[in-house]
Amino acid sequence: MPAYDMDSDSDDNGGPNNSAVVDDGEKGGLSSCGYCGKLRNLNIIELMCWQCGSWFHESCITVQLGKLVPFMINYSFTCKTCSPSGIESFRKSQAQFRDMCISAIANLQQQSTKDDKAIYLFSLQRDIIPFLDQHWEAMTTIARRATHSWHTTLQRTLMKEVDTYFSVEETDERGEPGPHHPFFGLINKDLTLIRPAVDAPESSCKAPTQVSGKGRGAKRKVPDTSAGSKKARSDMPAPKLHGYPVDHPFNKDGYRYILAEPDPHAPYRQEFDESNDWAGKPIPGWLYRTLSPAAVLLALHDRAPQLKVADDRLAVTGEKGYCLIRATHCVNRGTWYWEATIEDQPEGSHTRLGWCQKFANLQAPLGYDKFGYSWRSRKGTVFQESRGKHYCKDGFSEGDVLGCLITLPDNNPVDRLPSTYKDKPLVKFRSHLYYEDKDDMPEALKNLKPLPGSTVEFFKNGKSYGSAFKNIYGGSYYPGISLYRNITVGVNFGPNFKYPPKDIEYRGWMGGARHMMKQWGKPVLAVSPYYGRTVLHCIDFDPSSRMKNRNDPSSQRCRDGRGG
Repeated sequence: MPAYDMDSDSDDNGGPNNSAVVDDGEKGGLSSCGYCGKLRNLNIIELMCWQCGSWFHESCITVQLGKLVPFMINYSFTCKTCSPSGIESFRKSQAQFRDMCISAIANLQQQSTKDDKAIYLFSLQRDIIPFLDQHWEAMTTIARRATHSWHTTLQRTLMKEVDTYFSVEETDERGEPGPHHPFFGLINKDLTLIRPAVDAPESSCKAPTQVSGKGRGAKRKVPDTSAGSKKARSDMPAPKLHGYPVDHPFNKDGYRYILAEPDPHAPYRQEFDESNDWAGKPIPGWLYRTLSPAAVLLALHDRAPQLKVADDRLAVTGEKGYCLIRATHCVNRGTWYWEATIEDQPEGSHTRLGWCQKFANLQAPLGYDKFGYSWRSRKGTVFQESRGKHYCKDGFSEGDVLGCLITLPDNNPVDRLPSTYKDKPLVKFRSHLYYEDKDDMPEALKNLKPLPGSTVEFFKNGKSYGSAFKNIYGGSYYPGISLYRNITVGVNFGPNFKYPPKDIEYRGWMGGARHMMKQWGKPVLAVSPYYGRTVLHCIDFDPSSRMKNRNDPSSQRCRDGRGG
């Protein structure tokens, strides 16, 4: 149930100027107290009965309420008239950050109206967070947070619900963020429409039948990691959709899952399959390798679960708040280009396009954190680290073809080739095996350094708007798309672009991992048994070269006979 009526015909440019609601001549209902019959007063605490929908002044209610604030929506209240026993009942539930923000902004707005200032946008750092910190115990049953990490979560929550519950101002009139930006307000400024989000008290009191995978206290469900029988160790069933299983785990909660396949070149593969010593034990990661699609596509696993990907994995449709999807391949050197087409854009939907690293938050807009750079369809603003700046006069809309170009110099301080993940544990999910990798976010943030000479540039229907970002952070970058509501965006990774950049030497994705390895300009490493040891080989894609065995200690890694 929504926190307040989004379909109201109230004026979005202002709110009620009076603290009392106009009387309709009836006792109770939406305009007067169900007990005393006096008008509602937005300056005091009022509760709404979940059964009859009438409002009641706090001073008229006999049950003890405890600490509360006006415009709370995380409670259930039953009046004397509706209660079978004739006794009022009240229960405050655990509030989500979205609900707390609605209450906080409503109180700030009403206070400004009371002071004859009529302010509707409030600074997150200067206004909203101090209000929540002051009234925390009154607004939620969650224990007060010991650190300030919840400030980041709060901003992410607000940004996800922009254009649904909240409006946002991220820059001033000059297009630059001020010292107190961003500012947030309510989409619907009629405070009389705010009502409790909890309906029947029974619904919030039911015992859970199953532990959810969401929430801070929930346990993360880990698939079976045991090797099991020989049949379980055999080759996996063939993937269903462009080389990837339809039913798969998603990257989330700081963990990422990379589809694996048996490595036919792994040492002692046959001995492992024939041995009974490994039954019931974890499968060694070095027996498998990552499975990467032959063409560059939208990643099924590296996306927010609510996004809908087309069967050809070249289009994606959003749902509700902003969330992100990445491509299957990344780049870290050279100049690379890809295109996106706005295929369908219903009213009120938006998108952000650009580039991001693997640590960019999937449940937030692209450009929300330090790991992404984006261009927004609305007003053509570009974003990085939640800071927007003016980029072009107009945004883009349905039918437009957008180009995203990135230039990364050769001194980019990251490995040319992605990780093999062979040292990571394997987990089983729906008859497939995945490498499980834990994100080290503090280390990633620590290693972020500007890369001199790097740029990000955007194009609209073949027209360049110049460099949007310069000297971006070094790292490996994926094409990224974040979508708000049910907008549909198609992608084209080349080699045939509708509006290829002119007078720029760039690289298209050319549809293959093997081609990208050639473009990387670095040999690929492989392992194989060599006189009882596991040694590292080098595969050079130069036709004039041959596969050479690097026997010197500086270019090989040795392991014991079991490959461990």
